[in-house]
Amino acid sequence: MLKNVKVSIIMLSLIFLAGLLAGTTAMAVPSNQAGDRLSVAGTMKNPQGRGVKEVEVEVLVNGQHVQTMKDEDVATGKSGAFLGEFVLPAGTLPAAKVEVKAFKPSWVPLEPTAVQVVEAGTDAAGNKLFQAQQNFNIKRQITPAFWIATFILLLVYVIIAAEWMHRTLAALLGAAIILFISYTAGTFDKSYFILSFEDAIAAIDMNVIFLLMGMMIIVGVLKKTGMFQWLAYKSYALAKGNIFVLASILMVVTAVVSAFLDNVTTMLLMIPVTIEIAVTLKINPISLLISEVFASNVGGTATLIGDPPNILIGSYANLTFADFVVNLTIICAICLIIAVIYYVYWYKKDFLKAEVKDVGRTIEYLKEEYRITNVKLTVMGLALLAFTIFLFIIHGVLHMEPSIAALTGAMFLLAISRVDIVEMLEHEVEWPTLIFFIALFMVISGAEETGLIQIIAEWVRDVSQGNLTLAVIMVLWVSAIASAFIDNIPFTATMLPIVAFLNTTIPGAETGILWWSLALGACLGGNGTMIGASANVVTVGLAEKAGYHITFLGYMKACFVPMLITVVLSNAFLLIATFVRPLAMSR
Repeated sequence: MLKNVKVSIIMLSLIFLAGLLAGTTAMAVPSNQAGDRLSVAGTMKNPQGRGVKEVEVEVLVNGQHVQTMKDEDVATGKSGAFLGEFVLPAGTLPAAKVEVKAFKPSWVPLEPTAVQVVEAGTDAAGNKLFQAQQNFNIKRQITPAFWIATFILLLVYVIIAAEWMHRTLAALLGAAIILFISYTAGTFDKSYFILSFEDAIAAIDMNVIFLLMGMMIIVGVLKKTGMFQWLAYKSYALAKGNIFVLASILMVVTAVVSAFLDNVTTMLLMIPVTIEIAVTLKINPISLLISEVFASNVGGTATLIGDPPNILIGSYANLTFADFVVNLTIICAICLIIAVIYYVYWYKKDFLKAEVKDVGRTIEYLKEEYRITNVKLTVMGLALLAFTIFLFIIHGVLHMEPSIAALTGAMFLLAISRVDIVEMLEHEVEWPTLIFFIALFMVISGAEETGLIQIIAEWVRDVSQGNLTLAVIMVLWVSAIASAFIDNIPFTATMLPIVAFLNTTIPGAETGILWWSLALGACLGGNGTMIGASANVVTVGLAEKAGYHITFLGYMKACFVPMLITVVLSNAFLLIATFVRPLAMSR
């Protein structure tokens, strides 16, 4: 009796399973059998017309789900495109109703949408071929994942600002929580899925990481030569002991070098020099370092390669090195002058503490004490640094990422100088800073994937409908404020399609002035806090390594007001350009 019951249960289970399979794939037949061949292709796009990746696509025939020929799920690729191939019972098409539905966490599900099927001949076996192709628009939706990602992003910033823990630990903790929630709650309920591990890894901008690593190694080798101490002596001699003149010279030099190198690399070179000068004068190096990094971001705004946001804008809008120089040099020069005046006044009390008693004697002492100790290594280091800078300048022509140039120069220098790479990696590469960037990229990617940054960008578009003046102001200020608290690289990437859309819909925007609004807002706004720009993070990290701690609020106190001043000046400049001399751009 018990045996019969077990057999009955097994038979009922098999019948039930067969019924499920029949209900879900009733229209499909094995790919090697005769039948109608159907290809369904299309693209899932967001409201700005950009493709949305990793959207799960389902094809329905007469309301029933059908599997692909290879029995695989259909999903969009990086460009948002998808393709599914199906085998249906002969005679099903073209009379059957074919529909497409789609789903992705944090997006409004695409309800079944009918697509038009057209006949495309027959194959070698005589099976009829049919095709359906259509593009679909999907929109963001607010889900629990959105609120969680937003809360974690804000929490990371609060922890960093309050200094409850090291910024690297705060960012790593935020990234870990995002991934943990995605693979626990998000596994059972997609509305809680924030970020996949694959997307988290893809969010890491390795161009930034390797650029920093390469330049840290080059600077580490040059430090062995005594060159930075010699530069400290020359700077002091040029200023003739006047600390106010010296601070102004350092800011101007930093800004100019940042325009033709990049602000991160420039700070890597300037930090050792600055600390040597400060130690000699017995003042806190922070007063010089913060003013220099502010100047580096201002100077980097003037050129295509000076700041990462400009590289993104130039690539997307087909703007040349000359376009940036012609349109942004004047306002950047004005902002630099104002910044020099501001910081000379702001740090006046610190500068007055400098011990400058006998300038001539001090200069002679520095000349004797701060000499280049290894001329051969200095020549090799400067030659390869010049080679690296040359690659930075022509990287656009070569379609080479700046990180390749930095790594090439660094590895060549290590190879010919015989400096121990293990020593460089252990003592000269600032790993906490690099890991902070890696973790921060992941946390910000969580906010991007759930729609936070896009919501901000779309708000700019909606508020500024049809009004060029308002659009210029909105793009500038939203970019500036957002870039102060959200790393300006991912924010700029998100704003690119928004600005491109505004250029085609707002009368007068075709001159490209909104690109310059974005560049000025993102680059200058990054000066607002220590995490607004890559150069800021590097400066804080290396200063801390040298024993000089810079707090989040202390940095913000010193930089947020002058950041607002430079943005106000940029606002006036852009409005004048809008009505008096439209800024030109080449395409």
